[in-house]
Amino acid sequence: MKIQQVLDALEQFAPLPLQESWDNAGLQVGLTEAEVSGALLCLDVNEKIVDEAIEKGCNLIISHHPLLFRGLKQICGADYVQRTVMKAIERHIVIASMHTNMDNARNGVNWKIAERLGLKEVKFLQANGEADSAQSGSGVIGLLPEAMVADDFVLLVKRQFDVECALCNELLRRPIRKVALCGGAGDFLLDEAVNQQADAFITGEMHYHQYFGYEQRIQICVIGHYQSEQFTSEIFQDVIQRQYPDVKTFIAETNTNPIIYL
Repeated sequence: MKIQQVLDALEQFAPLPLQESWDNAGLQVGLTEAEVSGALLCLDVNEKIVDEAIEKGCNLIISHHPLLFRGLKQICGADYVQRTVMKAIERHIVIASMHTNMDNARNGVNWKIAERLGLKEVKFLQANGEADSAQSGSGVIGLLPEAMVADDFVLLVKRQFDVECALCNELLRRPIRKVALCGGAGDFLLDEAVNQQADAFITGEMHYHQYFGYEQRIQICVIGHYQSEQFTSEIFQDVIQRQYPDVKTFIAETNTNPIIYL
């Protein structure tokens, strides 16, 4: 099985044209005509991830966040990006990323978050086309199986995403049933969530001033960028195993979250 065939399966699920104009999804490092020995699936790529790939015998790393966002003017080990590229090339390891194309795809990142919360009747929050049948869009919106009070809702989110704290506005004094969400930096969808009469909006990060003015309009719950997207590797694994069950896949054990909570 060629590495390129594995990448083709992922790109069929989340086509690269779905990525945002500023993004750099797709192949990052390496040659894809080699036989795949195993795929390490992760959120971010750094030197420790490459070390884990080597340890597990993988010559392919698939990440959500691209290692390369901007052009490299030199490769001399001056920062972690350069060192990671050098180590991957030295060990003949291919790095590819499925970023905003995976965010924007049906059954992609935001659908996985909705699945973790048990949401029903899920559809795109901001669809590219008719919401119920659209194949791409931003964020999703759906219904909890049962209405919940705000305290219990926040506890559910914290438990399902294993977060130490959630950043919330004033707790809502009405039941929460309709939930909108967007993994990562999704604050641009907050007003759309309000427009669609969501009771709550979950995202990974949000600007300070956006917390103002939504008291008793919508329950904001911000859980951290890494935390909101941590299950993306499960999507990669499902896609690969469904099409190529003989390819060895490993969800990375290395925690790449650069933020610590003290």
